[in-house]
Amino acid sequence: MSRPAGERRQQILEALAQMLEAPQPEKITTAALAQRLAVSEAALYRHFASKAQMYEGLIAFIEEALFSRINRIVSEEPDGLAQVRAILTLLLAFAEKNPGMTRVLLGEALVHEHERLLARVTQLHERLEASLRQSLRIAASQAEPAAAPELSAARANLLMSFVLGRWHQFVRSGFRRAPTEHWRLQSVLLLGG
Repeated sequence: MSRPAGERRQQILEALAQMLEAPQPEKITTAALAQRLAVSEAALYRHFASKAQMYEGLIAFIEEALFSRINRIVSEEPDGLAQVRAILTLLLAFAEKNPGMTRVLLGEALVHEHERLLARVTQLHERLEASLRQSLRIAASQAEPAAAPELSAARANLLMSFVLGRWHQFVRSGFRRAPTEHWRLQSVLLLGG
């Protein structure tokens, strides 16, 4: 009995994400992916034109997962600083729950792939930083309406650099150093009480 195309695509993406969770990463080939799924490589290519397209599917999943939650945070939480804290918590927790996706978020899994994938991940980082910047602007206007917008931009960049550093530490430790480790105290240091 054959599976519906959408279900098979999802199964391929899940297997790819699981392969990326290996503490010592190896270059993932379509042959290894097909073997893991017990299908032929041709079966993979019926659902994705290339391995790059498979990675694009993972990036699209990450974008949807993160930005749907960020939009919910922003719409439900009026306090700008609380938005920032919730967004940062989301970014760290998402990585912790999805170690293979963290390799994609860092571009590590994409090193030997098409350069447009790295460009897309860079664009994703820029969108995340823009979300932080917007929430910081709200926080600044709530604290002191005349706050300079460049302070929000600088602070958003600092916070995004912190997140990227925590993601790198997580991957480099073989997924042993959780991104949320010490987060309660670090959030106070970064954002105040």
